[in-house]
Amino acid sequence: MDIFTILQEAVMKGASDIHLAPGRHPMMRVRGEVTKIADYPVLTPEESKTLIYGILFDDQKLRFEETYELDCSYFIPNVSRFRVNVHMQKDGVGAVMRVIQSTIPSIEDIGLEESVANLVDLPRGLILVTGPTGSGKTTTLACLIDMINQRRKEHILTIEDPIEFVYQNKNCIITQREIGGQSKSFANALRAALRQDPDIILVGEMRDLETISLALTVTETGHLVFGTLHTTDAPKTVDRIVDVFPPYQQQQIRTQLSVSLKAVICQTLIPTVDGAGRVAAREIMIVTPAIGNLIREGKTHQIYNAIDTGSKLGMKSMDRALAKLVKENKIRMEDAEAKANDVNQLSNFVYMEQPAGYIA
Repeated sequence: MDIFTILQEAVMKGASDIHLAPGRHPMMRVRGEVTKIADYPVLTPEESKTLIYGILFDDQKLRFEETYELDCSYFIPNVSRFRVNVHMQKDGVGAVMRVIQSTIPSIEDIGLEESVANLVDLPRGLILVTGPTGSGKTTTLACLIDMINQRRKEHILTIEDPIEFVYQNKNCIITQREIGGQSKSFANALRAALRQDPDIILVGEMRDLETISLALTVTETGHLVFGTLHTTDAPKTVDRIVDVFPPYQQQQIRTQLSVSLKAVICQTLIPTVDGAGRVAAREIMIVTPAIGNLIREGKTHQIYNAIDTGSKLGMKSMDRALAKLVKENKIRMEDAEAKANDVNQLSNFVYMEQPAGYIA
C-alpha cells in the first residue's frame, strides 16, 4: 500500500476528495458521498503518518510538526494535482486531499451563466464567489481568470493557500503566489501587491479583518479583485464583511461596499438525477444602484426583493436557481429542498410553471 496507488485509484473512480486517518480505511468522496477507495485495511497511526509524509518535503514536515496544521499542494504527472490539508487528530496524523482538475473548465463545462461570465469585462471592483467548502468556488474562479487570460492583455496576480489550478500565460502575465511558500500571509501578499503592477488580483480566501480591509483598499485603487467567502447567500455575504469590522467602522464599510462590490455569486453542488455527477446551483447578485443603496443603508434583508426584480440583469436567488434545475430534471426535488433557503418558496417556483416533459 502506497500513497501514489491510493491517489491514482481515487482519481480513476471520480473522487473529489481523499481522506486518510488512523483507525479507518482510506476513504474518498464520490458525487458527494463518502465511501472506501478499495479493499485497503484500516490504517494504523504509523501507516497513516508514513503515507502522508510520503508526499511532503522536509520543510513542510517541519512546518507541520511546529503547528500541527499544513496546507500545501501535490502533483502526480498524468494523474492530477491535489490540494492537501494535513492535520493532527486524536489518533495521529490525518489528511484530506482535494482532487484538482488538470485542465481549467470552460463556461460550458460548468454551466456558468452569461451574467457571471460578463463580469470578467469589468475594469475594476470586487467580485465574490461564496459557498460552503467543496462547492466549486475555486473552479468557478479559475474559469473566470482563464477567460480574462484569453480576452485581455494585463497582469493577473493570484494569492492562494495553496495554489490549485496552474495557469499558463496566454494574453496576460500571470503571477501565482502561495501562502507559506512565496508569502507569509494573505495580508502580507496584498500589501506587496500594489508594487507588483497588477490589474487583476485573486485572493484565495478572505479570512480575517486585515485581509478583507486590504482587499477593499486594493479595489478602491482601481483594480479588479476576486475573492471567496464561506457564506451561503448574498445578504449574509454583505453582513459577514461588515460584521468583521468594529462597530465604529461599519457604516464606512457599508459605504465602501456599496461602491466597490460589483457582484456576489453564491453556489452549491447537488447530485444529478442520473447519479453521474453534480451540478452547480448559483445565486447571482449584481450590485445595481438600488442594491448599493440597500447595502449603504444596512437594509440587507431587502436584497432578495431587489434580486427578484433584477432577473433581466441575470440575477436570481438560490431558490429560483434550484427550481430551474428541478424543472429541467437535472436534480431531485428532495435534494433541492435540502439546499433551499425557503422550502415553500422553492415549491412555488417549481410548480408555478411546468415545462413539457417535466417529471416530479
